Amino acid sequence: MNNASYWILRCEHRLLTLAGGAPERIFPSGPASDFGHPEHALQIGELHGFPCYAADVAQLPEIEGAEATPLRAIFQLAGAETFALAGRATQLLDWQNNHRFCGKCGTPTAMKAGETAMQCPACGLLAYPRISPAVMVLVRDGDKLLLGRSPHFKPGVFSALAGFVEPGETLEECAAREVREEVGIEITNLRYFHSQPWPFPNSLMVAFFADYAGGTITPDPKEIEAADWFPLDALPLLPDPVSISRRLIEAARQG
Repeated sequence: MNNASYWILRCEHRLLTLAGGAPERIFPSGPASDFGHPEHALQIGELHGFPCYAADVAQLPEIEGAEATPLRAIFQLAGAETFALAGRATQLLDWQNNHRFCGKCGTPTAMKAGETAMQCPACGLLAYPRISPAVMVLVRDGDKLLLGRSPHFKPGVFSALAGFVEPGETLEECAAREVREEVGIEITNLRYFHSQPWPFPNSLMVAFFADYAGGTITPDPKEIEAADWFPLDALPLLPDPVSISRRLIEAARQG
């Protein structure tokens, strides 16, 4: 870490970015000494051919032209590839912070050499980074799409339905169950679209298309405050382009 490297430094869930520069230079670079030798720094990959490290700091270093930026904003500022790297950084930092002690015996843990795992020196338990798979389903009936909105969405925004995979459940079973539980209808002809790591905080979104197979829309008020069929040429406000839900809906509209 004494050589020039890129640094993703986080303080209070915001990342240090360089304002006004080229998108590919959004994160500061330099040896660890330029940033006060951050403790527990993690090498998370490479950026533009140089090592990239991530670390939590109590205070962001004062660098001219730098600012504290939310993770979501990285996509618009620097594109999908850099956003993915920043997302990996935040997930690994969260994992490191959340596994400082063994979950089995309470002993302080340490990073396992040569492996992304926190290891307990007393009982040997290994804690790997957690990934929570979630299924997203865009249901179609002819030229209409079924979209719903959570109370947590921005005002007016509708999206595809989604939910977390439960233990012992396949992705296909999760898709059918989530749609049934959230809006009360049945689906058929499930087709895989794409997946996306979603670091809020540690999800892997797996997106599908599906066809309507029957039932009447009956939103579960605990999860969905509104749901309806929308014509392809009259869709409501959609999620930000950073999310796979937006790409899923756009693919349906174009295809």
